[in-house]
Amino acid sequence: MTPALAEDPAQLVLHDGFDGKDFAPSGHLYYRDNSEQEAGKVEFQSEVKRTGTGALKLSVKPLCAPGKVNCSERAEIWERTKSRVPYNQGVWYGFAVKFADPIPSGDHRYLIAQWKREIGPKAKGDFSPFLALRLNNGRLFATVETNYIAPPKTDVSAGAKTCDDNQTPVWFRADTNQMRALVATDSNWGKADGKEFTGCTSAITITDHGNKLPTPDSGWIDFAIYSRPGPDGTGHIELFANDKWIVTVKGHIGHADKGLGKNQYFKFGPYRAADTTDWTLYYDDFRRSPRCADVLSDVKLCPMK
Repeated sequence: MTPALAEDPAQLVLHDGFDGKDFAPSGHLYYRDNSEQEAGKVEFQSEVKRTGTGALKLSVKPLCAPGKVNCSERAEIWERTKSRVPYNQGVWYGFAVKFADPIPSGDHRYLIAQWKREIGPKAKGDFSPFLALRLNNGRLFATVETNYIAPPKTDVSAGAKTCDDNQTPVWFRADTNQMRALVATDSNWGKADGKEFTGCTSAITITDHGNKLPTPDSGWIDFAIYSRPGPDGTGHIELFANDKWIVTVKGHIGHADKGLGKNQYFKFGPYRAADTTDWTLYYDDFRRSPRCADVLSDVKLCPMK
């Protein structure tokens, strides 16, 4: 279903069902085999799958030396550089993920998928993903990151903030010129979760469509996500899971710092701060398209035709 590489990569329709012994040419994906991924392992297997004859098994093991600062353990799949979509264009992504047992349940930093802006050699700073699907305390949640926008007044609580209808819970991080918004959670999310989101912002708005993210122990979770960053306030994200519309996010999304690249890119797989146990995720049915109908299985739900 993939045409020849077009002049505009954003018009490509990509797909990989991970049914073979390597990445399909139609998916434009690869496993980045470098020092950052030494803790990771990638396997094309057929025992656990959602559709077709196979799925991808991605695992990480403990590798960081005790006390080593900023060490991470990851097994991530990347889009090929030549296929990346410009930062100012919108594109639909789809993929399915299944958590293997045991599902991590600790208070720790775990990511299962993330969208970032390219970082050039002259960029200064540590730029978090502008959209990320995360796990903490066994809860699944989604965050959006953008440049720091100071609130009208200092308004910080000791725990997770309850915001007005036109505001979004946010973790202000002025020291890194960033702020992280909490945009979606699973049904097990409680008052004790998300304690870092102590403020509120109107720079990012959320339309809640009445559905929660699936819980990590619910089996295969099929995501369909529209990604269009806009650090100037024109950003737009649509988040679906298992054919249920979760949220629409608009406003300031992403980073506009000097030295950042012209493209956005997606990567998926287990990524965590140093830990002491093995962690495994299964992935299947990757797809990417400029059109919602190529990604969301229930076309009637597509918000943009």
